[in-house]
Amino acid sequence: MAGTTTSNTHFTAADLDEMVALRRDLHAHPELAFAEERTAGLVAARLRELGLEPRTGVGRTGVLATVRGRVPGKTVLLRADMDALPIQEENDVPYRSQHAGRMHACGHDCHTAILLGIARQLTRPGGAPRGQVTLCFQPAEEEGGGAAAMIADGALADPGPDATFGVHVWQDLDLGQVGVTPGPFMAAVDDFRVTVHGKGAHAAMPQLAADPVVCLAHAVTALQTVASRGADPLAAVVVSVTQLRAGTAFNIIPPSAWMNGTVRVFDPQLWEELPARFERIVRGVAEAMGCTATIEYKRCNRPTVNDPEMATIARAAAAEVVGEANVIDDVRTMGGEDFSAFLHQVPGCFIAIGSRNRSRGLIHGHHHPRFDVDEDSLRIGAEVLLGAARRFLEA
Repeated sequence: MAGTTTSNTHFTAADLDEMVALRRDLHAHPELAFAEERTAGLVAARLRELGLEPRTGVGRTGVLATVRGRVPGKTVLLRADMDALPIQEENDVPYRSQHAGRMHACGHDCHTAILLGIARQLTRPGGAPRGQVTLCFQPAEEEGGGAAAMIADGALADPGPDATFGVHVWQDLDLGQVGVTPGPFMAAVDDFRVTVHGKGAHAAMPQLAADPVVCLAHAVTALQTVASRGADPLAAVVVSVTQLRAGTAFNIIPPSAWMNGTVRVFDPQLWEELPARFERIVRGVAEAMGCTATIEYKRCNRPTVNDPEMATIARAAAAEVVGEANVIDDVRTMGGEDFSAFLHQVPGCFIAIGSRNRSRGLIHGHHHPRFDVDEDSLRIGAEVLLGAARRFLEA
């Protein structure tokens, strides 16, 4: 463990045991995007037990609840995602997935347990803060679309939040470390599919073809200039072609070829410009080689950009829990996160909670079939998230 708790903890050993038990129950029963029926039902039932009145079916399978404080004030939204991944779990643990081909391989079971733990704290006698706390349990983060669906269904209305915070267990940080990064934290995620249409012919007579395979190969190479020549060298941009398909025989030039891949970027302005740049390159290469191109360019997530003021609040809350030396302020990844949809409309901060424990072999990264976390991270995550909310509301 990289650090120890320095504050007087709000969460007792019994609270942690309860969060761990809930996390393990959710881990054993993973549900994919927009199919989180059991999970949402369990969340709603727990909230009702605490005297809250949850709203269900928000953004299809999301759950919202509001904790009203002791006196009027601002509103903060705290978010946890609930969905799992289509991965076959390889862990040999008592709480391993009971459903073949589905697994909580990214820690959303932890996030849900953390937010329900916070709900219990807020509803205890004397636990209510100034103002209001909206508890947001979101579906479909992994496929994207869950945050947007909840927002479209009123997650940011009545009451509209003045700030928002979320946490993610983080396998790139050791237990006891917390990442709070002002500004860009996670990248935008775009998904592209391109079909190049040419003219087929026998491979021995290429002069009779408009070869889509050669065209696609040139397009793959040309797309690398999006990063190497089309962006400031100090701006992080990734263009990755991950799938190529063409042809049915070794001696036939096919009439079409297909590729799929992703574009990742931090800078919001550059992100806005990328589709036009992408299309200009692909269509230009296709035209130069006597082919045409059909382009599908899908925007999955915006860049996840933390508000500097909210990051300052989150950093102070984290330092109180794990100590100033264990708060890391330059954690960044080209991975994406649809909490960005909330941050686009409300100032807030997304916080990384260290969950790796090398001595116990808990080292596997997110989306790995052996992903698992040190569950002490649940208490740290709950302390930091609740601390950030209270600091904002009591300011």
